[in-house]
Amino acid sequence: MNDYAFTFCGAAVAARPDGSLWWPVPRILCVSDLHLGKSERIARRGGTLLPPYETQDTLWRLDQAISETNPATVICLGDSFDDLGAAMALSEDTRSTIFRLQAGRRWIWIEGNHDPGPVDLGGSHLDELTIDQVTFRHIALPDGRGEISGHYHPKAAVPGTSPRKCFLKDDNRLIMPAFGAYTGGLSVNDAALADLMMPSALAILTGRRSIALPAAATTFRRQKRRH
Repeated sequence: MNDYAFTFCGAAVAARPDGSLWWPVPRILCVSDLHLGKSERIARRGGTLLPPYETQDTLWRLDQAISETNPATVICLGDSFDDLGAAMALSEDTRSTIFRLQAGRRWIWIEGNHDPGPVDLGGSHLDELTIDQVTFRHIALPDGRGEISGHYHPKAAVPGTSPRKCFLKDDNRLIMPAFGAYTGGLSVNDAALADLMMPSALAILTGRRSIALPAAATTFRRQKRRH
């Protein structure tokens, strides 16, 4: 088993190596910060041209996660689109892929700081969602308890390895890694995250398998642009 299973605020969940979170009962799959259309948005604003395949790659990996878990509900935890223009510029093939992934299940778009208002892509658009003792929202609140959030794109590394996207968890919070292909990251030891998390926080690294270790023991310190 390559997942890292743990209990968070009474919920038995698993951090998957691909950066998705699986809650077997009630069959919820959660991903965060897809940033679909990022390369289009950068090109539109005159930035460095990137290969225009990040949306296809991100949706392909999401398709794989859905195929492997067969969720009843998918929660996209904010910043699913890089901006309104990127959402509106999605190709018909991309839109068809999203509709196919949504078929037969509940699909929830949690709104993020990059997200447009509701777009014609199916599903429900919510500010946040609470299920049992767990609240899904995009950005962690200073006094949040039992919250699963995204936004910060946490990354960590062990000595001798490159930084990896990771989950960051303590007893009160779980911060998701960015699922999008072209997303940067923020060190789990950056002050913005250290101020939110307990000193005993764990970093759960993604990759071939999910690996948990104390966040304070990781070696990645350099901050990168998140968006």
